[in-house]
Amino acid sequence: MGINTERDVEANMQIGQTDQGMVRIFIEAGGVEIPMDFDPEEAEEIADELRAAAQAARTVK
Repeated sequence: MGINTERDVEANMQIGQTDQGMVRIFIEAGGVEIPMDFDPEEAEEIADELRAAAQAARTVK
């Protein structure tokens, strides 16, 4: 499976801060829960990557 492989899977995603000062991305799909914690600097890097990917995706359409 790669970034361009489509899947018909429903998932829920939540993003928020933890009481430990981390940023958590929490994904639940098919009874599997995946909590991913990042320090604020890492979270900002991920946000930058998301913005860059969104901008690149706009050029495809």
